[in-house]
Amino acid sequence: MQAMCWVITVIAVNLYLVVFTPYWPITVLILTWLAFDWKTPERGGRRFTCVRQWCLWKQYCDYFPLKLLKTHDLSPSLNYIVACHPHGIMSHSWFGHFATEMSGFSKTFPGMTPYILTLGAFFWVPFLREYVMSIGACSVSQSSIDFLLTRRGTGNMLMVVVGGLAECKYGLPGSTTLFLKSRTGLVRTALQHGVALIPAYSFGETELYNQYIFTPGGFINRFQKWFQSMVHIYPCAFYGRGFTENSLGFLPYARPITTIVGKPLPLPKIENPSKKTVAKYHAIYVDALRQLFDQYKTKFGFSEAQELVVT
Repeated sequence: MQAMCWVITVIAVNLYLVVFTPYWPITVLILTWLAFDWKTPERGGRRFTCVRQWCLWKQYCDYFPLKLLKTHDLSPSLNYIVACHPHGIMSHSWFGHFATEMSGFSKTFPGMTPYILTLGAFFWVPFLREYVMSIGACSVSQSSIDFLLTRRGTGNMLMVVVGGLAECKYGLPGSTTLFLKSRTGLVRTALQHGVALIPAYSFGETELYNQYIFTPGGFINRFQKWFQSMVHIYPCAFYGRGFTENSLGFLPYARPITTIVGKPLPLPKIENPSKKTVAKYHAIYVDALRQLFDQYKTKFGFSEAQELVVT
């Protein structure tokens, strides 16, 4: 939704420049650059270490605060796909850990390069696309993933927040529900390239915002479901804190988040896996994710009886 707002804004500004002002050459330059640079987000992007190391990100990571832990070392001679859960509302932990260097990524995973894979719509917008690429983000398209796994050497970690925007409706305090049952594409891709799939879970990501839950079957609830069926985005009514401590707003609550990056799950290389094969390894991955969650859940406020719910 953020990307769509940017797209609409940029279109409106450029139409204004063309129709009502003499500054139409600006629009021409922007469109020319977009045409020339269109494929870059699918060819490894254009990161700048200086942007990833902005001192602002230190304040960002300390605000919650964020903590990154690993259960196993990773080899720089291999590539990996990291499946990140949960999405929450804004995926703050995944941004802080893998789009910046301020939570200690390079020290935790020496020799590895993180690539955050995100919606292609972010790369349609001038200036925003430059910023998004500068922090190490690339398109989540199939061609982008194929390029990173075959033509960028080794030591790459592809970070995918699997649940996506469809999982936002489960971004409630205390929630352990994931939108994962139908998300088999990542498993298929990992099989096609023979790369290990790594489960990762952020304890605390769903604690950052509250949501207003509308009456099931009511007008607003029906609108939410209709909207989701049309654009695959669930328009949840979320809120957090304001600029003062006890006010309401859209800032996340300052609550600690610990991200656990689990054990790599080796997968065989199968260039054209069948649906049955994909389903088999998807089930194996879900079991590995459940084990990771169960191993650490009591350390982060969940009871022993709490289970990971996969929908």
